[in-house]
Amino acid sequence: MRRAWTGPVLLLVAGAGAAAGPFARGNTGTGVVLLLVFVVLAVLTSPLAFPRSVGAVEAQRRGAVDGRPVVFWRPGCVYCMRLRVRLGRRARRLYWVDIWRDEAGAEVVRGVNGGNETVPTLLVAGRAYTNPDPAWVREQVSSTR
Repeated sequence: MRRAWTGPVLLLVAGAGAAAGPFARGNTGTGVVLLLVFVVLAVLTSPLAFPRSVGAVEAQRRGAVDGRPVVFWRPGCVYCMRLRVRLGRRARRLYWVDIWRDEAGAEVVRGVNGGNETVPTLLVAGRAYTNPDPAWVREQVSSTR
């Protein structure tokens, strides 16, 4: 859990440091803009930007029942963020597994990626896809109702 928040907290600290200079010089507007940019980056790299994670075993069980894809991800992963943003509201139709919180999920990812924790990794109908094109994922989500 702590590891998932390290990056966002560091971004907040860096943002406060970057904004301190302009605030000290009386450039309030610049300081506010800098601080807001770092806050937005911190939120985007935090677990808050992703749908609620479930355990790998539960996600795979649910996916087998209703045919929805399972996404294995980790906080701070730019490719995971790209996928999440490109999916938009459709992201809630997938089951998301945070591999830093769920060891079984990390094992699945390592098993299909030659021992590496390469994310995002999707399971669609029992088949694994590593870092797939977001447009392709949108098609998969649209085909499962």
